[in-house]
Amino acid sequence: MSVTFQTDGRYALSFTSGALLTREAVIAAPLYLDVRDWSAVRDQLRAENLLQARTASSGFRLAREVAQRLAVLTDAELELLRDASPSERGHLMWVAACRRYAFIGDFAEEVVRERFLLLTPTLGYDDFDSFVRGKALWHPELAEVKDSTLQKLRSTVFRMLTEAGLLTGGEIVHAPLSERVRDALDAQVPSDVRFLPTRDGKEGTL
Repeated sequence: MSVTFQTDGRYALSFTSGALLTREAVIAAPLYLDVRDWSAVRDQLRAENLLQARTASSGFRLAREVAQRLAVLTDAELELLRDASPSERGHLMWVAACRRYAFIGDFAEEVVRERFLLLTPTLGYDDFDSFVRGKALWHPELAEVKDSTLQKLRSTVFRMLTEAGLLTGGEIVHAPLSERVRDALDAQVPSDVRFLPTRDGKEGTL
């Protein structure tokens, strides 16, 4: 179920509400598994302020964002997320962000994973900026984004990587996938292991 909400080929760039949203996902996923209705989950998150937002407007944005990201996970992945270890949750939520936002997915596959596999694991803001410049040739919407917005997008992506345990001190960290997470990601075609800095073989499993 590797889907995104981008049917016109343009990059969606509305991912700056929160970062990886792991804490929020732990609250929202069980609600969905009970009712199987994301609209009802969003309403409950907002009505009861379950995400502890400081304002009604921020609560609305946060509830919408976490629901949209979790909606790209399969029911089996959501059940796994509910019972997962912190490391597994980080990996699953990073993949959810990659599925939801093709921009993040492309950066994960073409820059983060590629640098890891080429044994050049340093990752800095210059790498992100170079990626954006290259993609702007095919995605003119990137050229329309203000510099201040691009800086916010960049800091959010790097914060996501850090929260997922994939980046520490400017170094890309190998993602030691558990067998059940790897199996879930391998169920996609192509495998969504491609979004993570890890080897394809089973030697990468725990």
